[in-house]
Amino acid sequence: MNIVSIFKQFPTQKACVEHIEKIKWGDKAICPYCGSAHCSTMKQEKGYGINRYHCNKCNATFSVLVGTIFQDTKLELQKWFLAISLISNAKKGISSRQLARDLEVNRNTAWSMQMRIRKAMRQDGAELLKGIIEMDETYIGGKPRKGTGFHKRGRGTDKTPVVGMIERGGNVKAKVQHKTKLKGKDLKNLVCQYIDREISTLMTDDYKGYSQMFRIIDHKSVNHSAHQYSDCNGIHTNTIEGFWALLKRGIIGQYHSLSDKHLKKYIDEFCFKYNNRKNPAMFDTILTNGIRE
Repeated sequence: MNIVSIFKQFPTQKACVEHIEKIKWGDKAICPYCGSAHCSTMKQEKGYGINRYHCNKCNATFSVLVGTIFQDTKLELQKWFLAISLISNAKKGISSRQLARDLEVNRNTAWSMQMRIRKAMRQDGAELLKGIIEMDETYIGGKPRKGTGFHKRGRGTDKTPVVGMIERGGNVKAKVQHKTKLKGKDLKNLVCQYIDREISTLMTDDYKGYSQMFRIIDHKSVNHSAHQYSDCNGIHTNTIEGFWALLKRGIIGQYHSLSDKHLKKYIDEFCFKYNNRKNPAMFDTILTNGIRE
C-alpha cells in the first residue's frame, strides 16, 4: 500500500483506531490483562482520539494500543501507517533522517518508529526451508580509519558474520553470529534448526566449515577458490550472493554503518521484505504483526 492509499483509506485518527480495533478484537473489546470480554467504553483520551475501556473483571483501564508497537505513542496513528508504508516500499531501506523529513518528526522519533516497526518484521517462527537451499556467509562492519592498519576482508576479518540460507525461488533466513570465527558446528546447528534436511539439497562454496555437511544433509559445493562459480548441474550460490548484494547496498547506501546491538533487527527487515517481495498486502502483514505483538 502506497502513501496515497494511506491518505485515502485512513484520513483521520478515528479511521486508524477503528481499523486497529477491528484487526485486534473484531466486534468487541477484550482486556489485554485478563482476557475478559466484559468491558465498558470510557471517554476518549483527551487530544488523541483513542477510545479507552474499563475491564469489569480486573478493574483495569486500557486502549487498543496496549501490547502493540504503537503503545504509549503520542504521534497520530496516520503517521505510523505512513511510516509502515514508506519502510515496506523501500527495497533498500530508508534512513531515519529521510523518514524524519517525510513525516515531519525529529530524527530520534523516526529511528524509534523504525525499530518498533522492525519488531513486526520478525519471522523466527516461520516454517523450515526446503528444496534446493543455498548457504553462505557475509561480514558486516565498517572500514577502519586511515592509519589504523590493514583490515582483512571476508573470512578472518573482525567484522560480524551473518549466515544466510535461501530457497531458490523462495524465502531467505539470515542469522547474526556474534563471534569473529565461524566453525563447522555453528553452521551445522543452523542447518538443523532452519532446513528440512529430509527433502532438501544444500549448496555451498568450498569453505572448510561446510566439509562435513554431507553427514547431515545432501550436500553439493562449488569451488570458488578455483574461480568456479557455477556448473552445468546448477550447483552455485548465486541466489544467496544476490541477497547479500541487496543487503549491503542498503547498509552502505542508506544506513552507512550499523552497531552489533541492533544488527539483527536490520537483518530481519531485509529478510522480511525479501520473503514478502511478491506479497501485495505487505503493509497489512506488518500492521497485523505489530498489533498482535
